[in-house]
Amino acid sequence: MSASTPGPTRRSGFRRAALESVSGLPRQFWWLWTSTLINRLGAFVATFLALYLTVERGYSASYAGLVAALHGLGGVISSVGAGVMTDRLGRRPTMLIAQLSTAASVLLLGFMTDPVAIAVVAGLVGMASNASRPAVQAMMADIVAPEDRVRAFSLNYWAINLGFAISSTAAGLIAEHGYLALFVGEATLVLACALVVFWKLPESRPDPSTPGGPDDGATGPAPAPVSMLTVLRDGRFMTVVGLNLLLALLFQQAYVSMPVSMGQDGFSSAQFGMVIAVNGVLVVLLQIPVTRFIEHRSPALLLIGSALLAGYGFGLTALAGSVAMYAVAVTVWTLGEIINSPTQMGLVVRLSPLHGRGRYQGMYNLSWSVASLAAPLLGGVVIDQYGADVLWAGCAAVGTVAAVGYGLLLRGLPAVEGTGAVAAGQPVGDTRESAEPVSSQSVSSEPVPPSGRAREVGAPVGAGEPVA
Repeated sequence: MSASTPGPTRRSGFRRAALESVSGLPRQFWWLWTSTLINRLGAFVATFLALYLTVERGYSASYAGLVAALHGLGGVISSVGAGVMTDRLGRRPTMLIAQLSTAASVLLLGFMTDPVAIAVVAGLVGMASNASRPAVQAMMADIVAPEDRVRAFSLNYWAINLGFAISSTAAGLIAEHGYLALFVGEATLVLACALVVFWKLPESRPDPSTPGGPDDGATGPAPAPVSMLTVLRDGRFMTVVGLNLLLALLFQQAYVSMPVSMGQDGFSSAQFGMVIAVNGVLVVLLQIPVTRFIEHRSPALLLIGSALLAGYGFGLTALAGSVAMYAVAVTVWTLGEIINSPTQMGLVVRLSPLHGRGRYQGMYNLSWSVASLAAPLLGGVVIDQYGADVLWAGCAAVGTVAAVGYGLLLRGLPAVEGTGAVAAGQPVGDTRESAEPVSSQSVSSEPVPPSGRAREVGAPVGAGEPVA
């Protein structure tokens, strides 16, 4: 009888761990999570745009690359503008504007036939689809308590990858009935996402007239305004953006340089599909349990480790001579991705002043948009001029540089008792909650007082509006 007890015990432990992973988060977070999942379930067009242009429309690969670049350029342009809108108009209006614009532009793109019109509208789709990201991330920081933020960002990242995995599979089946169905389907699901935001998510932007939030209880002058110049002058934060750009350039190689490299080694597109699927499967399976393990650990060590895993994971590609070895390399850098994403987001929130979260998130998202533009160019040039092995060795070097950068940047940031330090997103000292320009000198070495936690949860805009 005793031999059978470990089974129920393990199942009970698994259920308890699963419940702990999702418990304690506010209802508004789960509606925001649902909107993210719906949005990603409909992410058909960006994934199949090149195939649509070359197979369905008969355009050249060069033209398809140009359209993809314009789509990425639209994301670069909207990152900063959407961040400003998030702070000025609010999180909810920015999301609604972005989602309605995305639905309209995606639907319009499906009916475009002129090559110039297709290119222009594709740029508009890139702008609209990227514009909601700063607002989503800022709202998540507003409504989730500091000690739960890493877990919340992890769950949101998990929803993104789960939705993408499902949409990629579904899009292939839908395309068999005509590519127009992909455009109509994405527009419909984005509208459904907008309805969730409209009906279920009240505004969460903190009242700009108070030094902190409504729970702060502090009196004094209103905070100084935060501008994009404030963000650019924040040396510590901009260093984080630069380090993230390095890692984003690495991760983008998986979808640009790795298939080219595998093709040169004689592997088929089906074999590449099997290898890259390892990434999605591991993220869906491991994101939540890994986050439970890391959420209360040193963010400096986590970011250093994730940078090394990413760099040397891609570096291993130079040694890959089989599908299995490519899969091993993907496994290594995927672990770096799983660790980096929620930890990095917690750090971004911590370094963002309360009334400037939108602008800071916009600048952070800009690093990803720039990487999506630059990575294909850099990867292609290096492979053509020097060979794929040099590119992968360079990836290992870039990962090492990023790891050293994180080590130097974060060595002065103290731990916050009970919240996992930076990784939990807890601000250090009252200066993080003011709207004063952020600098490395403004990070206090003293733990946050208990009142700081209540102030961080977020506030309604105006006395009569509901709390998000």
